[in-house]
Amino acid sequence: MEISSHKKGLLKLLPGVDTLMEKIKQQASGADVPQTVIVKAIRLVINSLRDQILMADDRIGEEFVSEQKIIKQISDQIKSEMSPNLCRVINATGVVVHTNLGRSLLSCDAIKEMAIISGSYSNLEFDLDTGKRGSRYTAVENLICDVCGCEAAMVVNNNAAAVLLCLDTLARGKEVIVSRGELVEIGGSFRIPDVMLKSGSVLKEVGTTNRTHLKDYQNAISDHTALLLKVHTSNYAIIGFTKSVSLKELVKLGADMGFPVMEDLGSGMFVDFSKYGLPKEPTVQESLLAGTDIVTFSGDKLLGGPQAGIICGKTDIIENIRKNPLTRALRIDKLTLSALEHTLRLYRDEEKAIKAIPTLNMLTMPFDTIEKKAVRMKSILNGLNNPLLKTTLIDLPSKAGGGSLPALNIPSKCVGLSIEGVSANKIETHMRCCAIPVIGRIEDDVFVMDMRTVMENEFPVIKDAINDLLNTIKSPHMQ
Repeated sequence: MEISSHKKGLLKLLPGVDTLMEKIKQQASGADVPQTVIVKAIRLVINSLRDQILMADDRIGEEFVSEQKIIKQISDQIKSEMSPNLCRVINATGVVVHTNLGRSLLSCDAIKEMAIISGSYSNLEFDLDTGKRGSRYTAVENLICDVCGCEAAMVVNNNAAAVLLCLDTLARGKEVIVSRGELVEIGGSFRIPDVMLKSGSVLKEVGTTNRTHLKDYQNAISDHTALLLKVHTSNYAIIGFTKSVSLKELVKLGADMGFPVMEDLGSGMFVDFSKYGLPKEPTVQESLLAGTDIVTFSGDKLLGGPQAGIICGKTDIIENIRKNPLTRALRIDKLTLSALEHTLRLYRDEEKAIKAIPTLNMLTMPFDTIEKKAVRMKSILNGLNNPLLKTTLIDLPSKAGGGSLPALNIPSKCVGLSIEGVSANKIETHMRCCAIPVIGRIEDDVFVMDMRTVMENEFPVIKDAINDLLNTIKSPHMQ
């Protein structure tokens, strides 16, 4: 492609890397920035400008390559490079266990203890009583057993790992019988059939998508059977003409035929939410009381702890799982153990757990409490005294999230925002791109913030973000 003399002239005006380096270092913002970051930012900006010049027509002027503008672009690039990739956001979506936003928040107790353990040596694998090597699982095993009433327990890095490890230990090279209606796929393309294949076990489906009978399991049992598996369909619901085999029925069949029964609860919980006006869901304790040999569930969903996969059940089975070489590859670190331990300690007192564990607190929060928060938020925003801003209170449902309680709509109160001359999409983009992003949703061309998942101490951040938006709406790019 032939380059015009005008474009060649513009390209010659682009400052050199060394010149720009000195200019950036003279700025206070560039004083503590590593040289490698500055050089990278300069090259990215200069290469981008060069490409833009070559692609533009000859009407492009010299102001396009002014040193002041170039230094501003480089400074912005450096700021982006130096900013953490993982950052705090405000969850105004109303989805309590939001997978994309980090799932469950930890309790203050868990956060405090994690900080202590992360900055100190610990007895992670050291028995203080004997002075010899210990097991990292002792930090949480007794607590899990106390809370849910199992014989033994262990923890790996997530529930997918827990399922994989159990199947690999109990059924490698043999058949696992599971209802066709329970062959779930959850976020991230985690599929039960794929995990079973990876574990070396052989999937044997029984029943149909919507109806499975006890006789289906009975007829499927053979000399190649190793395990009966029940998977809680926590991320979807089948309604209408349905039939499923209860856990008690499956446990009795397993006992009669001499096969262990495993249940993957997915979003395991220790609290009966029906006591707080939510639908009844099976708890870990109920699964174990039914006689299930092994139960797996997540630590970071409805349990309200860190990412972990918890395995609990019969002692002999847990001991075999511990000996599996995969256990080491899937083990959790000291920070996860610390957070999980202090989450579990709260469950010794259910009332305290509901108050202290954010996930439980938000899910069981009374509607009146949320409404009062929404009224306060609306009042704060109205205090900006901007005639272009309109706020409304809207009744919309919250969701449990994280693949849990899929059919549940929890009544909630939201604050809706509309600004004259600015679309809801523009508002959403601005709020999402703030220094502390505010993640909401759009309903009927109104930007909506669900107050169930917004903390009181986040109100000033939201106010400042909206005020900044109001101060920029006269800019052409906001129209």
